[in-house]
Amino acid sequence: MKKLSCIIVDDEPVARKILHEFVDQVPFIDLQGKFENAMKAEVFLKSNIVDIIFLDIEMPKVSGLQLLQKLNVESMVILTTAFPQYALEGYELDIIDYLLKPFALSRFLKAVQKAKDFHEMKTRTTGGPQSSYIFIKSDKRIEKIELSDMLYAESVGNYVSVYTENKRIMAYLTMKSLESQLPSDDFLKIHQSYLVNCSKIDAIEGNEVKIGGKSLPISRNYRDMVMKIVNQRLLKR
Repeated sequence: MKKLSCIIVDDEPVARKILHEFVDQVPFIDLQGKFENAMKAEVFLKSNIVDIIFLDIEMPKVSGLQLLQKLNVESMVILTTAFPQYALEGYELDIIDYLLKPFALSRFLKAVQKAKDFHEMKTRTTGGPQSSYIFIKSDKRIEKIELSDMLYAESVGNYVSVYTENKRIMAYLTMKSLESQLPSDDFLKIHQSYLVNCSKIDAIEGNEVKIGGKSLPISRNYRDMVMKIVNQRLLKR
């Protein structure tokens, strides 16, 4: 298996050192760089793609969460912080895991294994034919959802609500994991919190998508991609 590339972003030298030591003990991870602030990491990420970002939240000038909101990176993000109150906001940004400092090597290994499993699942999904349905666990039931029935999904903390034409299903998972199971040609992310079925869009008005009787916001980070998809099918004179 190809190694997963990663970077460390943390303003504390001791934290960077510990993370570096932990990364060195994982055979399937390759460290590409360490950065003491978000600005330096941003410069690197604008010209480099990595699989995993170990990202501190509380940093001077630009926080880890602000960096994610600004860059809209596709990397798997593992947040590292001493402040548990940021967990909810982090999950809304589709992080893979949340490490609360100080964390042990055993907890670190669980997080990177989770990232590895997600990467392999995504690779399998994009490498073969897509199924016409998915299964998600909701409460004590496993629900089958036909993709043709799905309207949109909404991220709510560390849960995702999936809306079909007839019902709403809430599941304990991240938007990123749901997105990895859906065909990218048919489902489009319009906001960190919203993923829509393109075939179910009724209209686009200003910075909103009209779908299933609802108006969903299009964020600034996703507007160019939304309009690119729309323009591919836009009839012109």
